[in-house]
Amino acid sequence: MEHFFSLLGSLISTSLISLRWNELCFVLLLSFFSLGCYSIFKKQKIQVFIRWPIVDVLPSLLQNVHRVHDWSAELSAVVGGTIVGRGPIFGSLEVLFTCDPKNVEHMVKTKFNNYQKGPEFLETFSLIGKGIFNVGFDEWLAQRKMAHPKFTSNTFRNTVASVSHAIVQDALLPLLSHIAKHEWVVDLEDVFLRYTYDSTFRVIFGGNSSNLSLEFPENELGKAIDDGTEAMFFRNVTPSQWWKLLRWLKLGKEKKLYEAAKIVDKHLYQIISSKRNELSKGVEANDLLAAYMTSNKNPITSKSLSLTFDDKFLRDTALTFLFAGRDSTGTALTWFFWSISKSPHVEEKILQELKEVLTSKHTNGDTEDQKSSLKDFKSEELKDLVYLHAALCEALRLYPPLPMNQRIAVNDDVLPNGTVVKQGTKILISYYAMARMEWVWGEDCHEFKPERWIDENGKLSPEPLTKLFTFNAGIRNCIGKEMAFTQMKAVVASMMFNFKVELVEGQVMKSKPSLVLHTKNGMKVRIKKRASLL
Repeated sequence: MEHFFSLLGSLISTSLISLRWNELCFVLLLSFFSLGCYSIFKKQKIQVFIRWPIVDVLPSLLQNVHRVHDWSAELSAVVGGTIVGRGPIFGSLEVLFTCDPKNVEHMVKTKFNNYQKGPEFLETFSLIGKGIFNVGFDEWLAQRKMAHPKFTSNTFRNTVASVSHAIVQDALLPLLSHIAKHEWVVDLEDVFLRYTYDSTFRVIFGGNSSNLSLEFPENELGKAIDDGTEAMFFRNVTPSQWWKLLRWLKLGKEKKLYEAAKIVDKHLYQIISSKRNELSKGVEANDLLAAYMTSNKNPITSKSLSLTFDDKFLRDTALTFLFAGRDSTGTALTWFFWSISKSPHVEEKILQELKEVLTSKHTNGDTEDQKSSLKDFKSEELKDLVYLHAALCEALRLYPPLPMNQRIAVNDDVLPNGTVVKQGTKILISYYAMARMEWVWGEDCHEFKPERWIDENGKLSPEPLTKLFTFNAGIRNCIGKEMAFTQMKAVVASMMFNFKVELVEGQVMKSKPSLVLHTKNGMKVRIKKRASLL
C-alpha cells in the first residue's frame, strides 16, 4: 500500500504545474476515487497495459507498482520496446519509455549531450551533492577529465586489486568459515554489502572500516547512507511540492534525510580533515581522497567552469564513489550467486577454470598457499578467465544493479526507430526490461547463459556488449567498471572454490521497487565447506 500512495502522488505531480484550479479539483477527486478502486484493482486479474480515457495507464500502474521492474518487461513486450505518452490527467509533460538498445545507444552514446539528467534530478538527489553522477554536463565533463586518469592509473588499479584480495583473505573467508562451522543461516546480500563497503571505503579513504566481521557491527555512516537513499527514492515517487513541504517542516522521510545528511557530513568532513593533516605532515597515501587533494595544484576546467577542491567538493565526490561502489557491486554479487544456485552446470565450469589456475601455479613451483586450507586468488590470476567473466556479464545483463535510468531531452530529436522526441520529454530507460526481450537477446533471453558472451573461438564476444548498458556506454562509460569487476572476481573465485552456497528452501527472491535492484527480503543461505578440488 505504501508504494501505491507514493506512485499515485508521483503521477499527479507530473501535471500539477500546468493545471487550473478546476482541473486540480478534478485531479483530487480522481485521486480519492482511485483510492477506493485500489482494492478492486488488486482483486482483478493483472492487466499489463490498458489505456483508459482521461486516466490513461493509471489503473495498470496501480496494479503493478509492487512489481514495477517485472511489469516494465511485460509492458515492453506488449508495446514493442518504446512508447510515448502524456503525463496523466491533463498533464503537459511527455514521457517516453524504452528498452530498445538502438534507441538507448543513441541517447547515452551517439547524442548523449542531448539527453541530460536535468535540474529536477539534481535536486532530488541532494544528499549526494555535486558528485560526478549528479551534476550538469559541463561540470560532469570537468569532473570526468579529472577522475579518468586517476581511475585508469596503474597505482589505482594495483590499490584496488590489493585491497580486494586483502579483505577477501583477511575478512570474508574467515567469516564464511566461521558461519559454515556453526551452521548459521545468513543473509548473503548483507554480507556482500559489508564486503563492498569495506573494500570501497579503503580504496577511497585508505582506512579500515571493519564492517565485515564476526560481530556484524552496525555502521553509522552506512546506515545514514541507506536512510538517505530511502528518502531520495521517496522523493522520486512523491509530488515535489509535498516532499519540499516535508523538508521545510523536517517531517517523515525528509526528517530521516536531514538526520542522515548530518551524520554523513560529520563522518566525511572528519575524514577529510584527518587526511589533510596527514598529507601536511608528509605521510604518503595511495588512496583516492589523497589523490584528489593533491590535484588542487592543477585545477581542471571546462568550457564554462573550473573545479574547486574545497572540502564540500571532496565530500560530494567521496560520497558518490562510496555509494556507487557499495550498492552496485554488492547487489550484483547477490544476484550472481542467486543465478549460480539455479545453474549447477555454470558453477562446475567456473570451478574448472579456477582449478586450472591453481594447478598451473603449483606446476610452476608456486607453493605459497599449498598448506592453506582456504585458497584465494589474486587479480592477475583471474583477469583472463573467459567463462568467469562471461558469467558475471550474464548476471549483470539479467539483474542490472541500476534497473532503470532517466533523462530529459534538451532539444527535439528523432530516435533510430523513428520515434519523435520533443524538447523537455522525460525519458525512462529500463535495462531490466531490455534483458527480457526476445527480439533483443533471443528466445532464451530469460535463461542464465554465459555462453552467449563467448564466440566460436572461445574468446569473449564483443557483439553482446553493444546491448549491455550496465556501465553505460561511450564517453559516459562508467569509470569504476574495472574496479567493480576486480572486486566481484576476487569474491566469486575465492568464495566458490572454498564454499558451497545453499539457498534456504521456501524463500522467494523478489526485487524491491527501488532505484537499486536490492532484494525485497534478502537472500538467506547456508554456507558449507567445499571438499578439496585439487
